[in-house]
Amino acid sequence: MRIRRRGLLGTAAAATALGGWPGAGQAQAAPIRIGVLTDMSGPYRDLTGPSSLAGARQAAEEFAAATGMAVEVIAGDHQNKPDVGVNIARQWFDRDGVDMIADLPNSAVALAVAQVAREKNKAVVGSGVGSTAFTGAQCSPNSVQFTYDTYMLAKGTGDALVKQGADSWYFVTADYAFGHALQADTARFVEAAGGKVLGAARYPFPATTDFSSFLLGAQAARPKVIGFANAGADLVNCIKQAREFGLARQGVKFACLLMTVVDTLSLGLPEAQGLLMTESFYWDLNPRTRAFAERVRGRLQGRIVNASCAGNYGGTLHYLKAVQSLGVARARASGLEVVERMKAMPCDDDAFGAGTIRQDGRKLTPGYLFQVKTPAESTGPFDLHKVIATTPADQAARPLAEGGCPFVKI
Repeated sequence: MRIRRRGLLGTAAAATALGGWPGAGQAQAAPIRIGVLTDMSGPYRDLTGPSSLAGARQAAEEFAAATGMAVEVIAGDHQNKPDVGVNIARQWFDRDGVDMIADLPNSAVALAVAQVAREKNKAVVGSGVGSTAFTGAQCSPNSVQFTYDTYMLAKGTGDALVKQGADSWYFVTADYAFGHALQADTARFVEAAGGKVLGAARYPFPATTDFSSFLLGAQAARPKVIGFANAGADLVNCIKQAREFGLARQGVKFACLLMTVVDTLSLGLPEAQGLLMTESFYWDLNPRTRAFAERVRGRLQGRIVNASCAGNYGGTLHYLKAVQSLGVARARASGLEVVERMKAMPCDDDAFGAGTIRQDGRKLTPGYLFQVKTPAESTGPFDLHKVIATTPADQAARPLAEGGCPFVKI
């Protein structure tokens, strides 16, 4: 189903609440409830948080206006703690009638919440989760990994730098599931391309903002590249502190393995220019991404439309299409059936275009290698990145046979 938007947004704005849409002729006792479980107060807040919520709410509003289906979107802050995330998820499922949990930045939280959703037969559509374990050894048939994973990031950025001659690496890594996976996946591509990993330092996450000792360890190893296996505020602080130590002047390249436009804005173009990163979304990729960015911009209070916003929009929209296809009552009774229907239906939305979801729950999306523009190249405050390479969707995801997902049939 393709939602037609001519006249849609004005109609949607007239509804007093997402859950209060009258839905002509459609009886629905309770709305479909979506919980955006995200980081509202920690190092990933600027990367996800309000942007993730805005994307999910945009999708819910558009779908409600087009179909009459009653949809509610609520939010929770997992504080980057798996126990907090699990407690919120149980409360949402047991008491608050939540049918699907979205976003889940912080892979340790995501993996724990996915198991709760499987136990309760609810659905998870993870936009912020990066670890490949989510569709690998710890996969769940009730879950989808929608926006990216560490394989995509490692292949796009790590492989490109080694081919440029940057063939000796040292990693500074967030010490939890996401950081471990990002380092391991990148090291694999570095070594496969003929490079060497000289060492790594793991720092306690999210317990530090001073990376000096870890950067000094990297400096002592004399690598050509420091790979930052982290994200958000930690990544920004690492880059700033590495520049203060003069590592860039010494010829060391920085591999930003999960950098986004939000981080580019935080650093500023003079500081960030020339950096490489891999993402699955950029607001200025094509006419459809620009149209999506224009529609959602008003919800973001001046923030840039980023991949977190786009992923929660696309994931929520596809989930709602599957709910409509099954019927609300059946969808609320079984998150497993909704996810199975999501895999059976082709994806299509303005943020990512056409796509599919594999058996293991990985949504197949191209990976774009971006370079940060110079100040002279930029034509406006959000004109930040240019595409220098594209990895097709079927190559940007880890081969299905290598994942080890227990329920996948090869």
